[in-house]
Amino acid sequence: MLAKVKFCGMTRPQDAALAAEIGASYVGVVFADGPRRVDPGTGRRILDAAGSTVKRVGVFATNEPEEIGRAAETAGLDVVQLHADPSTSDVKAIRGKFRGEIWAAIRIAGSHIPSAAELLFDTADAIVLDARSDKRLGGTGRALPWTDLAVDLARDRGSSAVVLAGGLKPDNVVSAIRTLSPDVVDVSSGVESSPGIKDPWLMREFYAAATGRRVG
Repeated sequence: MLAKVKFCGMTRPQDAALAAEIGASYVGVVFADGPRRVDPGTGRRILDAAGSTVKRVGVFATNEPEEIGRAAETAGLDVVQLHADPSTSDVKAIRGKFRGEIWAAIRIAGSHIPSAAELLFDTADAIVLDARSDKRLGGTGRALPWTDLAVDLARDRGSSAVVLAGGLKPDNVVSAIRTLSPDVVDVSSGVESSPGIKDPWLMREFYAAATGRRVG
């Protein structure tokens, strides 16, 4: 396997079920503002459709730790993903309210990982690298400068896993994996026919490219 796969931004149970059937390791729903936002109760129904073979991820913005803890319990999350420029203090605060994994997103505007984010690599369970946008937290469809980031990762990569997001598609994910060697590749808009609506063919093609395993 080249990398594990996370299908994110699910809005329909059938898409979550297909992700599990294909072989995804993670399925995500978004609780932050945007076209893919769902409430925790709806998120649970979507994630329940994936069954027990995948880990369940919820994406949050600047919610209070108590609110995140309640939402995580309602949705039955395995992973809380903090996607609004979290600090090490934010990660530590969530640990007091949630016993699962905590992923911290670093949203990149230029060609390099901000030096201030270095401490996150040893605080969060995983670091999510995504493209920065002033309009939305994720799902922008913008690819990152992988070659430039490879140098930064060689410097900063600590004990945290690396989750690569940002403009990944079936036709570029192999190149991204070869350049950055992420533990997980995270796709949302790159396998959609419209925001929040996943395309089954694109999902299968993405999984096959990322893992080297083709599914029927």
